[in-house]
Order: sequence, then structure tokens, then C-alpha cells
Amino acid sequence: MEFVYPQFFWVMIVPFAVFVFLVTTNKDKVARIFDEKVLERLRADSETLPNSLRNLVLFAAVFLMIVALARPVIDRGEKVVHLQGITLLTALDISGSMRSKDRYPNRLEFAKSKLKQFLDALPGDKVGVMAFAHNAFVLAPFTSDAATLKQIVDGVNEEYINMASTDFLALAEEAGRLLRGKKEKILVVFTDGGDPESLKGLQEALKQEGITLYAVLIGTKKGAPVLDRRGRPLKKRDGTIAITQLNEVLGTIARQSGGDYVIAGYGREDVARLAHKIRQRFAGEKQGTIRVRERVELFVYPLAGAVLLLLMGLSSMPRSGEGFRRRFRKEKPA
Repeated sequence: MEFVYPQFFWVMIVPFAVFVFLVTTNKDKVARIFDEKVLERLRADSETLPNSLRNLVLFAAVFLMIVALARPVIDRGEKVVHLQGITLLTALDISGSMRSKDRYPNRLEFAKSKLKQFLDALPGDKVGVMAFAHNAFVLAPFTSDAATLKQIVDGVNEEYINMASTDFLALAEEAGRLLRGKKEKILVVFTDGGDPESLKGLQEALKQEGITLYAVLIGTKKGAPVLDRRGRPLKKRDGTIAITQLNEVLGTIARQSGGDYVIAGYGREDVARLAHKIRQRFAGEKQGTIRVRERVELFVYPLAGAVLLLLMGLSSMPRSGEGFRRRFRKEKPA
């Protein structure tokens, strides 16, 4: 057995010894006034412990508290712990079509909420966050701090939206660079799927980079108007309103890469299910090892003993001179 904080024990033991000496050598006020024989007669009917025994019990309780605070343990040496988890990259679509309002309050805000739900479903795993439209850039590096990642995602607003067309090839290229050196290259995209033209060559690019794609598709098949910065519908050259619809072709490409996709709904089950699939497939990925010292904590035993002794000592205290009054009434002349 050893102490985690032995210095605490040795620092406290000196004042404890001084305290014991002062208490045992200093008489209380009653002992200074009455003769010892008189006190013995007055205490004859008392049901309390003798002062010396009670002091001994309380001293033992204090000593056990000091031992507990010094934290006694049985050291079983170092233990190697293998950390397992997944490392993946997420990407948030900030193209112009994400202003559309077929998801409340719009596709961008809805995609942000789904991304944060996805982060909640991956506690302890390392996640990086990107944003992409015509270009792709990093919002947050790989980290297991989900709270910080969610704050960064919250900071993405409509000012980030780029009205240029979505370039999925640029996304695949940047994702490949960020995932280089990772055992498994996992990319999870939160997007409305873009247009068919923007998806050309994506499958080959993913294969070349060795990326497994997962997609959370935002929007509806019915679609909604594309809006400008002022919230007004954009029109095509022929004067008709431009409508953007959910494109499930990206989901097909995701499955061909070995991944999967879900169409985002208003509950949490969709992203939770996707996260479960990812963890189930890549759960064996090794993140590294750490060394921890294995100890058996023993402080609870002296602490329990101290509480028991305190209860014994305090319950044996005389009650407001009750024994003295009883004795005084018995010997008072008629």
C-alpha cells in the first residue's frame, strides 16, 4: 500500500499531534472549578463515555480522516490502453441552392442541425468539418471536442453562401488531401445533392483518393425556388423561376464507393442510423495507445471508520449538564 498524496499526511500529522497534546493536558472549565472527587460523584449517573475514552475515539476519527485525505491505494503498475474509434471528415454544402426553403427554416440551417445531431451520435470520435460550394475549405481540424465543433457549425450563416455552382470534384480533391495518411478515408457530406452536371467524374475521383462517401441529403423531390441574398426567387433566362430539387444521384455514388446515404428528416433517427453504420463498419480502427496507472482506491475504508467513530464520540457527549442537575436534585436537602 502507498499514498498518492503522502506530503499531505506528513504535513497534517504534526498539527494533529500538537492538537492531541493540548487537549489531553488542558482541563475543561468544570474541572478547573470542582474537585476531581466531586466531579466523579456528579458524573456517576451520566450515561456518557468517560472524557479520556471519548477523546481517544475522536482523536482516532480525526487521524483516519487524515489517512483518507492522503489517499491510500494499492498500486498495480501501468496498464496499456488501446484507443479505438473512427476519424472522419464532414462537409457542409454552402452553395446557393441551400437558401431554398423546402426544409425549415431553409436548407442550410436544416443541414447545420443535422450535422450537429450527427456529431452527437459520434462521442469520442475525431471529426473534421469542411464547407464547400465552388471551392472547399476547412472550418475545423480533426478533433473529438464535439461542443467546439457545434459552435463552429453554428457560426456558418447565409453570408457563407456562394451562388456559384457546386464543385464536387474540388471537394473530393480537398478531402483526399485532408484524409491523407488516415487508415480509413471517410467523408460525410451534408448537401442537397447538387445538379447532375456537378457530379460528373465524382465517382472516379473518390476511387482515386480511396474515399468512402456517405451522404445526408437535404431537401425534397418537389423542390423549392432558388433565392438570392434578399430572399427573392431567381429566374432563368426564359423568365421562369429556378427550382432546385433533391438529387439522389449522389446517394447512388455514395453506395458505389462503399458508403451509404439517408434523406434527412425532422427526427434524429436518420443521422443516428447512418452514424451507427459507420461505427459498425470502422469500429476496429485503432487510434493509438495510452499508459494509465492502475490503482485500487482504499480511502473509503478509513473514511468510513472515521465517520463511525465520530458518531460514537459525538453521541456520547453529555446533554447540557443533565447529569449534574439530576445528581443535584437527588442530594438537595428536603
